Amino acid sequence: MGQIAKRVEDKRLLKLIRAFLNAGVMENGLVSPSVEGTPQGGPLSPLLSNLVLDELDRELERRGHRFVRYADDSNIYVRSERAGQRVMESVTQFITEKLKLKVNEAKSAVARPQERKFLGFSFTAGPKVKRAIAPKALDRFRQKVREITRRAKGVSMETTMEELAPYMRGWRSYFGFCETPEVLIGLTRWVRLRLRAALWRQWKTPRRRRAALLELGVREQLASNTAGSGLGPWHLARSKALSVGLSNAYFRSLGLPSLFEKC
Repeated sequence: MGQIAKRVEDKRLLKLIRAFLNAGVMENGLVSPSVEGTPQGGPLSPLLSNLVLDELDRELERRGHRFVRYADDSNIYVRSERAGQRVMESVTQFITEKLKLKVNEAKSAVARPQERKFLGFSFTAGPKVKRAIAPKALDRFRQKVREITRRAKGVSMETTMEELAPYMRGWRSYFGFCETPEVLIGLTRWVRLRLRAALWRQWKTPRRRRAALLELGVREQLASNTAGSGLGPWHLARSKALSVGLSNAYFRSLGLPSLFEKC
């Protein structure tokens, strides 16, 4: 009797968890308040997903599939598109009929690994496949840096670094796992350009710009020519004067981390 009662309790618990996972959806890109379900983005949702979808893991292992899963996000790898369609249909049936869960059809697809993402990562094309950062993750990084550096116009560079440096260190700790260092190098250079342009805007007038460049060690003639230029901040961020005065070493001294070097 004890074992039978335990099975009944386990089934009731799984039924309750499934109800939690199926409840609460995004409507028009906004989270709607709900009276049941787990908060989106909260720590409880992945935990409940792992409890229920452990059965899916065992089923995929039994079938001999190669797969990866985190919470309710899962990728299954097969040899052909035809096999992918067949596996998609059978796994969807297993999830809906056996596990009593809903499948998000809008986010589910049969496609090449390079066309999909998993936890912010994707794969490169070509004979030698590498882990790469997904385009949307790169777009989010650039958007966040743009927000921070726009505010830099009215605050000190030290204040900007207090917000920017922890974000970059955390981002590097996560995405440094990629196998495309050239992307990280390019992003680090782009961040420095954003900061040079922000400082150029801070200095405002040609006189202040010339004085600032001279103080940073730029030759007098080069400082005068650059300060009097009518070109925009983004163009001048690439100029020799700003590259010399606001060098990589200068930003390191302010605490700006690199995305491709441990520092």
